Amino acid sequence: MARKPLGVGIVGLQPGRSWAAIAHVPALRSLPDDYEIVGVANSSPASAKQAAQASDIPYAFADVAELVASPAVQIVTVTVKVPHHFELVKAAIDAGKHVYCEWPLGNGLQEAQALADMARARGVLAVVGTQARAAPEIEYLTGLIAGGYVGEVLSSTLVGSGRILGPHVNQVGAYILDVRNGANMLTIPLGHTLAAMRDVLGDVVELSASLIHRRTSATVAETQEVVPMTSHDQVLVNGTLHSGAPVSIHYRGGLSRGTNLLWEINGTEGDIQVSGPSGHTQMVQLSLKGARGEASSVEPIEVPPSFYEGWPKEPSPRNVARVYARMAADLRDGTTSAPTFDDALAVHQIIAAIESSAGSGLRVPVLLPGRPASDT
Repeated sequence: MARKPLGVGIVGLQPGRSWAAIAHVPALRSLPDDYEIVGVANSSPASAKQAAQASDIPYAFADVAELVASPAVQIVTVTVKVPHHFELVKAAIDAGKHVYCEWPLGNGLQEAQALADMARARGVLAVVGTQARAAPEIEYLTGLIAGGYVGEVLSSTLVGSGRILGPHVNQVGAYILDVRNGANMLTIPLGHTLAAMRDVLGDVVELSASLIHRRTSATVAETQEVVPMTSHDQVLVNGTLHSGAPVSIHYRGGLSRGTNLLWEINGTEGDIQVSGPSGHTQMVQLSLKGARGEASSVEPIEVPPSFYEGWPKEPSPRNVARVYARMAADLRDGTTSAPTFDDALAVHQIIAAIESSAGSGLRVPVLLPGRPASDT
């Protein structure tokens, strides 16, 4: 007998423009055997009704409390702005629902720690949307590195453009300019990429960092209003991996006319490059190049077609769908393949170490969950 799809309630859906509309709805609908979108809750009943009608979703909940209380909802998907994650995820966990929360999990390490603890204590599956980890290119790259394509990793260098925190911003994204909101270049594009880097290369165990302001304002595209920018638009990190290999990172605000993503992994037997149109590895098409042995220059590495077959064509819904597929498998089979709140906590720890080092001017350990400080 066919199993019944899991009912999903989405918090924060604006048809045609929100991340939920662009990525989550098509991702979930690409997995009809696993999921059914049963309802939506927004900031008002009228907004929820409009979103449900426009997206052909059966039910518009009056508020989040009604959504999490519904027996039709087994999974609560939280796709709102970062400052609201804590209260909404907590409500879902308190109701005993499984959760898919967009990254960053919380507005800072303390919120992330509390949510991870709550989910663990309640025994729910709590998944975080660090979907770059599920990108076909990252998954294939992980296998190449583990299989010895470059031999022993000697070093890694990452340069990326954050796209956000450039000279212009739209009204919806203007909240990223205020560092207090926890949604900026360090936490979003670099945070997603750090989650993928952990899969490929292992943990960063110590680092020194600088967070720098070069732009102090941005212009809102729709109104031409000049708004102060307190979020940093230059992030520089010099770290050491658990293997002992050094890693260097530079993310810069806006987009470059040249390189917008170049991640190199250099080893005793070969080299690999990852490139893309921006540093948002979670939502762009990535490309791989490599060379090993006697080869003198890198050449394209083709990811096997099987990594793409059966998934949405566009990277954003494809990568999100691949996380949802892992989540469904974990609920069905008891596996542990989807990125959890504990995984999110590890990335928040790296970000906290970057902020600590930048503030103190010191090289600091990354105090990863479950690892004592002496293990660095």
